[in-house]
Amino acid sequence: MYTFADIGPTISAGQRLNNLIEEIELADRVGLDVYGVGEHHRPDYAASAPAVVLAAAAARTKNIRLTSAVTVLSSDDPVRVYQNFATLDLLSDGRAEIMVGRGSFIESFPLFGYDLNDYDVLFSEKLDLLLKLREQEHVNWHGTIRAPLNNAGIYPRAKQNPLPIWVGVGGTPQSVVRAGTLGFPMALAIIGGEPARFKAHADLYREAGQRAGKKDLRLSLNMHGFVADDAKQAREQFFPGYQEVMTRIGHERGWPPTTRAQFDASCGPSGHLIIGNPKDVADKIIGLHKIFGNDRILVQMGLGSLPHRDMLRAIELMGKEVAPLVRKAVGGKT
Repeated sequence: MYTFADIGPTISAGQRLNNLIEEIELADRVGLDVYGVGEHHRPDYAASAPAVVLAAAAARTKNIRLTSAVTVLSSDDPVRVYQNFATLDLLSDGRAEIMVGRGSFIESFPLFGYDLNDYDVLFSEKLDLLLKLREQEHVNWHGTIRAPLNNAGIYPRAKQNPLPIWVGVGGTPQSVVRAGTLGFPMALAIIGGEPARFKAHADLYREAGQRAGKKDLRLSLNMHGFVADDAKQAREQFFPGYQEVMTRIGHERGWPPTTRAQFDASCGPSGHLIIGNPKDVADKIIGLHKIFGNDRILVQMGLGSLPHRDMLRAIELMGKEVAPLVRKAVGGKT
């Protein structure tokens, strides 16, 4: 699962974060594999510092892997990113991951003094530095976007060697090719349209990796979804928050409001929403695996003002009923 820690009109940032820790704790207890927290700098989200949230969760969990989803690397300092997640890795006994990418919004660029027009050079140089920080205790590095490092010691060191780094992409072919060429695990966000149309991006990623001689190419799908005891109940519980969030974001970006008809169509067999009872959700995840051959799927369920009690029940169903069906069908973990 993953979340941006949405704040609705009836919940404070503090309560949402405390609810989130309880949700991650339950996800661990029912056997889910990964929980991600996305970085945002807006009034409608509470998670501007995912590593801090995940560190709190690390103290109350035992097995679940803890990742950002995503860290906006272009507007962050790679040294601090590495240090924060190395610290999380130590606190969690080797369960930390970093997912780097552009993110869903652009507020972090002016907030931290960067020009969005410099996105490409910022991302490429900072990713290069982050890799060196991961690989070397003492780093020499020179670039154009920050002060150079001259035999700088980087501490603490992560328990995992190497500390896992995923690259999150939203469907831009150049980003897909870069992830494959560098051999990074790639998280492909599918939050609209028919998922099957994104198969070309998965193929392009693997082709780029093979051309570059990379062998361990892993793919995640990051999607919206929700599970309840009954399929109709799942749609009724999820739709209000989904409609509010997507309509609000759509207004900012010039999209039309989200309608119930669009939502219901997106819940269908070829749609991008993974919503229903446990069997429905498992069948859709299994169907996606047949298309993409993905190694992991992260589902964002807590959109908008979804009640905490409904989230807890959904997590319980995802861990106890959905995940076993998926693992039986595809083998291993997802």
